[in-house]
This record gives sequence, structure tokens and C-alpha cells, in this order.
Amino acid sequence: MSCTENKARLAERQEQWQVMVEKALARFPERKENFATTSGIEMKRLFTPADVETIDYNDEVGFPGEFPFTRGVQPTMYRARFWTMRQYAGFGSAKQTNERYRYLLEQGQTGLSVAFDLPTQIGYDSDHELSDGEVGKVGVAIDSLADMEILFDQIALDKVSTSMTINAPAAVLLAMYIAVAEKQGVSSDKLRGTIQNDVLKEYFARGTYIFPPQPSMKIITDIFSYCKDNLPNWNTISISGYHIREAGSSAVQEVAFTLADGLAYVDAAVKTGLDVDVFAKRLSFFFNVHNNFLEEVAKFRAARRLWAKLMKERFGAKKASSMMMRFHTQTAGCSLTAQQPDNNVVRVTMQALAAVLGGTNSLHTNSRDEALCLPTEDSVRIALRTQQIIAHESGVADTIDPLAGSYMVESMTSEIEAKALKYIEKIDDLGGVVKAIEAGYMQQEIGDSAYAYQKSVETVEQVIVGVNKFTIEEAAPENLLRIKKEMELEQLKSLKAMKANRDAAAVAASLKELRRVAESGDNLLPVIVSAVKTYATLGEVCGVLREVFGEYIEG
Repeated sequence: MSCTENKARLAERQEQWQVMVEKALARFPERKENFATTSGIEMKRLFTPADVETIDYNDEVGFPGEFPFTRGVQPTMYRARFWTMRQYAGFGSAKQTNERYRYLLEQGQTGLSVAFDLPTQIGYDSDHELSDGEVGKVGVAIDSLADMEILFDQIALDKVSTSMTINAPAAVLLAMYIAVAEKQGVSSDKLRGTIQNDVLKEYFARGTYIFPPQPSMKIITDIFSYCKDNLPNWNTISISGYHIREAGSSAVQEVAFTLADGLAYVDAAVKTGLDVDVFAKRLSFFFNVHNNFLEEVAKFRAARRLWAKLMKERFGAKKASSMMMRFHTQTAGCSLTAQQPDNNVVRVTMQALAAVLGGTNSLHTNSRDEALCLPTEDSVRIALRTQQIIAHESGVADTIDPLAGSYMVESMTSEIEAKALKYIEKIDDLGGVVKAIEAGYMQQEIGDSAYAYQKSVETVEQVIVGVNKFTIEEAAPENLLRIKKEMELEQLKSLKAMKANRDAAAVAASLKELRRVAESGDNLLPVIVSAVKTYATLGEVCGVLREVFGEYIEG
């Protein structure tokens, strides 16, 4: 039977089936009038070969490890090695967090991920007046190299990869990590890990910025250049869609705005003279995985394909490694509920499975109690076990991209790609990401999406189990992990003692040299590394840079 005859037969059979559907609808109306994702993509009643007839397998789907990487970036994916199980953790003091890291490693975690407290994220020491009450609350407090030494005590940095969720002060924390490794006898070329270092999304989705966009971009390209020569196995940036999604974006917006940020970083690096086929292989990404299972699987496949095309077409990337999108995924914190928190175990399991079926390279699973508090030890163990059960018991990692070829998944992959590209072209028309931020474009789009989603929850069009449906009377939660005020006082005591015992003249000289280099426009990384080795604090280093570069004030 010819292709034309097959199409005709399919159309005829679908018309016959539609008659049967109309009869069924007369007796059993569907649950709602419109079925669509949060990105506005229609969830059709049925997908057939007609929905994928324009998709060329060789050019659009292809094979794992080959352009356009729709099916994954490694030829054998999880049949060779599971994704990195990297649980995000950090709270209180460096000592408390070190104990949690060692516990997680003993339980089978395969990578570390550092959560910093709010003062650290915005470049203030624990003794700064704006830090009062925030020290150690949402992550670990790191004021100086002394804290970093404790954080990684008895953890061999040549044996583990470390991800650090830090943005504006990323260069300082990376410098401290380098210095700790040196004290362990580990050379920089042996270090493996990632700094988030994605400042652009802070201006429109998260808010932990320090400097204006231009000097921030300069620091980022300094890091690219320094790591190219000194940390060849380090991922110099983790371009983050996670926080964009947490701010309320749709799946399509998450892909579009994340890739737009990525393009801005690549463009900035190329303009400094860096070769795209040298630095691009060390770019990584960080995505959210939300509740719409099939949309999330398709989102990851679409993001990989679109990034590969953009790198090839816009920047002339030639090496496969320059076009690969490698990404970490975290389950959706914004989907966790304080009501019936055990339901979060189910949500996280579903989300983690979608990430694996979408080909993630690294994964963090949230804990059931995170809508209430920092996770307890029992909760983080369950979260890690969720990944381990998916890996070792579910069978989904035994074949590559098992949902490929699904009419629905392939159709949605293409639709997400097309819609995301339209957003990117709109940002291009506005003059790029920085101009779009200044115009409030992404902020408005995310705000509109968040409002529409919240409205759907309040009208119960979107059911949240245990929140707007299937609710129960619950007792107040018990045994929550809280950071006590005594911890903050102890951190302040330690910081004061460290400052009293360090070589004050060496610190002053290193900060003076930092100022000179910042004003000259030379690469900042070597002098930041030198400064932190004198035990200059995070706040002192960022303070010098604040004076030279100024601070960003949202308009």
C-alpha cells in the first residue's frame, strides 16, 4: 500500500472513529471543555501518525549522542552509567552541612550540591547588618576559606563532583573551592563540578543579584577564560531555567528564556575572543521538572534539539561537544504542598521519572517536608531512595529514550521547540536579553503565566490534591528542622576569631590588588583566588567589587 493510500485510509478510519466518539460524548461528556498544558499546548483527544508526518526522523529525532541530540547526549545513556544523583543540601553552619554531605555520600549519593544561605548569595558576611536573622536559614553560611575548609572536611575533592548554586559571588566561592583543593593536595585540573554563575535570570526571576548586568557579564567571561586554562573539567556556568519555572513560567517559557540567557553568555564570550568550540563544552543547564508528565518529557527533548541547532546556526559550532545540552534537573519546589506532605513523595516520584525519561544528566529530588521546613535526615533519605528505585528497579533506564516515536511526545516536542523559538526571536527583536529585562518583557510574561495558573487553581480547573480537593483535617506538623539563633551566634563568634588571627596586612594588600585589577579590566579570577587564600572574606571581596562596579537597582 502506498504512502498516499495509507494516509487516505487513516483519514477515513479517523472519521469513522469520530462518529463513535460523538455517540460516546452524548452519554459521557468529557471532564472539561479544554485540555491544555500550562504552555497553552492542546492535549488533543488522540494523536496519530498524521501529527508527526512532517517530522523527519533522521534530521529531527536521530540517534543518541548525535546531532541534534533529541534522544540524549550519550550514545548509550543510562545503560553505561546512571545520571548523577546530586541532592541539593546546605543549612546552618559548615560543620552541620558537612555532616549531611557525608551522610548522603554514605547513602549512595554520587555528587554534591551546595545550597548557600541568603547573605552568602548576595555577597554579605554573617556579621553584616543585613544578614541578621538570615544566617544559615536557607543554606549554609560561608564567610571565608575557613568555612569552606570545614564544609569539605574529609571529602576528597578529586573523588567527587560538586555543584554550587551561587550566582553573583560565584567567582569568590569557586576561588575558595580551588584553595581548599590545593590544601588537600588536589590540583585544579582534577576538579569536577559546576557553579551556577547565571546572573541574567536573577534580574527577572529570582533577585539575588549584586552588580549591574555589564560588569556581571564581565565576571562571567573572566570565569570562562580562567577555567579554560586552569579547570578544564569544570562546568563554568549552569544556565538555569529552574528559577524561571519556580517564578511561575510555563514549560515553553522556561525553555525559551533559559536558552535566550545561554545565547547571551555565548555571545559575550565570543566577543571577548574566546573560541566557541573551546569553551562551549563546559556550559551546562539546570531545569525544573513539573507535574505535567508528558509535557516535561517533551520539554527536555525539545530543549536539547533547539540548543544544538542554535549553537550550530548562530555561532558556527563545529564540535559535537559544543552543541550538546547537558543538564541537571530538580523536581519542582513550587509544586510541593504543606497540606498532606506525604503526597509530595508521589509528586516527586512522578517528576523524577519524567526527568529520567527526558534524558537528564543529573537529578535532585526534593524532600516531602520542604514546603514546611528544611528537610530532615529521614526525608532526604526517602528523596534519594526515590532516584535509586527508579534507577535500579523500574527498568526505564535499560533502553534509551523509551518514549521516542510516541505520536503525542514527538508532536509536543516539535511544538515546544517552535513556540520557544518564537519567544527567542521576540527577545532578539527587543535587542537581546539585557534589553528585554530592562523593558520588563520576561517579567511580564512570567507574571501573566503565574497569574493564569493560580487562577486555575482557585477555580479548581487545576486540581491540587490535598489543597483544593480531597482535603482533610490535619494536626500541626511535628519534628520540623529549624535553625536556631544559637547557630548564628556561633557563626559570628567564629568569624570574629578568624579575622583576629589572620594576617591583616596580607588581606589589605590582596584587596588593594583586587581593586586595581577590577579598575583595569584584567581577568579577576587570579586576584580573587589570591585574596581568599589570605582569608579575605566573601563580604570584603564583594565589597571592593561593589565600590568599583556599583550595585544594580531594579527600575
